[in-house]
Amino acid sequence: MIYKVVNLAEVISAFLSVFTTVVTQFFYYMPKNKIQKQEILRNLTEKMKKSKSVVFAGFNAFGVKDNEILRSKLRAENSEYYVAKKTLMNIAFKDQNVESLNARAFDGKIAAIFSYEDEVAPAKILGEFRKDKEKENKIFFLGGILENKLLSKEQVEALSKLPSKHELYGKLVGTLNAPISGFVNVLAGNLRNFVGVLKAISEKK
Repeated sequence: MIYKVVNLAEVISAFLSVFTTVVTQFFYYMPKNKIQKQEILRNLTEKMKKSKSVVFAGFNAFGVKDNEILRSKLRAENSEYYVAKKTLMNIAFKDQNVESLNARAFDGKIAAIFSYEDEVAPAKILGEFRKDKEKENKIFFLGGILENKLLSKEQVEALSKLPSKHELYGKLVGTLNAPISGFVNVLAGNLRNFVGVLKAISEKK
């Protein structure tokens, strides 16, 4: 008889992943009393008021390790994600004059990713995170909000490909010693990308 050596670290990691998924689903589906719902609504409203943009993401079998990595990346860019019932999200965002949002139209569990500094950061972070083939089906774009306008999944994906503020600053520094035409070309290219996204938003209205 051949005995397989069990890696204790792998067993613990697998257990924590399953445990986190079960606990998340339990609290997500657990009935909330009136006080709990009011607290969630208050949190959502405060986050929406402070945020410069919001990205809605769907998630499936999102383990504890992936959860920690994504939260850490978002914190580094002054962003965070928050999971709540779709009904409560609808109420909170409607109170902030985002009336066209219908969270119930999204399949499965959803998270709202709030950005408090860089409008593009949440989309870019999630886009980079999903480049890993093992993660692309665990979390995905559903839509978003920019300047109180609802964005489609495709528009959020377009935002994820725009340069972040830090990248723009880097390009600016890199062109300070270059001919003025190079500086203008860098800015013009980024403006065209951003205007393209804004145009798509306006055409959707």
